[in-house]
Amino acid sequence: MVVLFKKTASTILIASALLFQNGFAQTKRDYSLSDLIDSAQRHMPLFLQKKALVDAAQAGITDAKHSFLPSAFVGDELTLGTDNSLPGSYLSYGIIPSASGGMHPSNDYQSAIGNIAIFQSQYELADFGLKKARVQNAMAYANLSQADLEKEKYLIKWQIGKLYFDMLKNQFQLAIDYQSIDRYKEAYSVIQALTKSGIKPGADSSLALAELSKSRITYNQTKGQIRILQQQLSYMTGISADAFSIDTALTKKHLFVLQGLVNESMDSSNTNPLIEYYAKEKMLYKQTEDLVKKSYMPKIFLSATGWARGSSIDYTGNYKSLTDGLGYQRFNYMVGATLVYDLFNIVHKKDKLSISQYNTMASDYNLQQQQLSMNNVSNQASESIHASLKNLLEIPIQIRASKDAYNQKTAQYKAGIINLIDLTNASFVLYRAQSDYVETLSDWLLANLDKAGATGNLDSFIQTIK
Repeated sequence: MVVLFKKTASTILIASALLFQNGFAQTKRDYSLSDLIDSAQRHMPLFLQKKALVDAAQAGITDAKHSFLPSAFVGDELTLGTDNSLPGSYLSYGIIPSASGGMHPSNDYQSAIGNIAIFQSQYELADFGLKKARVQNAMAYANLSQADLEKEKYLIKWQIGKLYFDMLKNQFQLAIDYQSIDRYKEAYSVIQALTKSGIKPGADSSLALAELSKSRITYNQTKGQIRILQQQLSYMTGISADAFSIDTALTKKHLFVLQGLVNESMDSSNTNPLIEYYAKEKMLYKQTEDLVKKSYMPKIFLSATGWARGSSIDYTGNYKSLTDGLGYQRFNYMVGATLVYDLFNIVHKKDKLSISQYNTMASDYNLQQQQLSMNNVSNQASESIHASLKNLLEIPIQIRASKDAYNQKTAQYKAGIINLIDLTNASFVLYRAQSDYVETLSDWLLANLDKAGATGNLDSFIQTIK
């Protein structure tokens, strides 16, 4: 494979020497593939959005850790009202008056002032792994957000790579179209001279002019396609479309990077962000399963409270001055441990766990589907590379033979041996041979790009394209 690869690269360089003899230049900056990708990552709001989501997910980890801090409340309440009650118990709903004290022989509506200050704190002493599960779930979500960012970066790199090679293909094609115009210009000049001397009929001159005009139309179409690609790259990178080079003379330097593309190094051992995203998604659902299990475990709370109280009613039941109820007269505290468990948690846990398990199953199928898709892309790219390599070996033969044929036909036409149709056919064969080279080279480059993308070698591949 390596020998064939090196032989193919040498063959392409020879074919290029035959193909690009009449380049033309325009003064524009030449951007590498790495330059375009770096610019896109700085320019596209999509990456800023994904980065903000990653930061939000990271903040979620801190929030999950802080959610288990003890609760502590401090309050002070001043009340004015009656103290007129009867003994007996009742179920509480909403805010109701205190049922303690206030039992008098008569129905006494005299007002009294009370003052109470309270401090209350509660700490979840044991949660049977809930805190750890919640933090790990937040971390899994943050990992998924980061994987989503890397996935989008990877897809944009892949997309820009395709646009870049399409641009390169059209730059090569533009040089071919330019050479075609030169050939028809030369033929038209010869025919005009022969027509004026009476050697050739005037119809040949008209036909040659028609072919020249057709070649110019094809050239303009290719140039228009380059402008469209420039606009697409400008949208993604933020670089002005007029800043992209379409200098076909300079594109010859890109051929030398072909020697650095070693296909057999593109295995699937590297981490592919397109697959890693679904692996992180599956991990998130697995962590969610664990969180569901831990959420319905019993909880043990350690509670502590202290309060101070004052009242304008003394301990004998006598009503004193209202101002006497403004100070704190009694101080109390209480500490307790509470075990809490909802008896219906078994049902809720089963329902929630069933949902989570189905989500995990779906994410696993997503992962398998993505792996299958990437393997399919890789296998197709390998077949395309193999076919393109064979075709590229034929390029020098095809171009050299068609160029020799065109030169012979030109000489024969000048000598009056053949007609214009034979000459234009020879010109078309040469044009087709050159176009076949561009098409085959483009197929090979795009297949290498797809192979690199599918196997997780896209970054290393991009570094070889200078």
